Amino acid sequence: MAFFVVREIDRADPAVMAGLRDAGVATVHEAAGRSGLLAPQIRPIQAGTRIAGPAITVSSHPGDNLMVHAAVELVTPGDVLVVTTTSPSTDAMVGDLIATSLAYRGCAGLIMDAGVRDAADLREMGFPVWTRAVHAQGALKSAPGSVNRTVCCAGQIVKPGDVVVADDDGVCVVDRASAGSVLRACEARIEREAVTREVLKTGTLGLDHNNLRPVLERLGVQYVQREEDIPGDSR
Repeated sequence: MAFFVVREIDRADPAVMAGLRDAGVATVHEAAGRSGLLAPQIRPIQAGTRIAGPAITVSSHPGDNLMVHAAVELVTPGDVLVVTTTSPSTDAMVGDLIATSLAYRGCAGLIMDAGVRDAADLREMGFPVWTRAVHAQGALKSAPGSVNRTVCCAGQIVKPGDVVVADDDGVCVVDRASAGSVLRACEARIEREAVTREVLKTGTLGLDHNNLRPVLERLGVQYVQREEDIPGDSR
């Protein structure tokens, strides 16, 4: 097997990435056709942080962070480091020392489909991390891998330069080429939801605003006053 470190990648328009960050993971996911979500096991170690930026991808041997060290050199301000392993691992691939280097280079945050450690230090630094595990088990630095090649991270294909959006709801990946159209869909969705929110504040039910009563009827859902009124119920 050949291993490569690709030095240069294409990145999306910074204004588009900022718009996706502000829209948030849930809206981006819906606007992208309910696609792009990483598995829910990838969780933030901090609260209240939103990021979006181009992916710098790393494929590492499990329990070995040599390629993470190689990737740090390629990070430019605003990039998001996305680290995967070639088989499942919860070993800590990044701690406060690597995070210090990443922060110096302006890395927007880390997506880790393995483990991190020094969690309290990372939070104190204000370095955003989404990870599969917090685990004190450290990593070796002896196995080859690749940087800026297409990877599978927590069930999603991530290409170098794809836009990674992350917040308290998790992580979503948007194909770089479609980032602009997804942002436009986000903006339209946000406008619709603003109208709906004002309607719901008046006490209108979602059932009625979304015309869902006919859907319940079509699906055979029946209303009764009390449970004992259900015909033929023997419970």
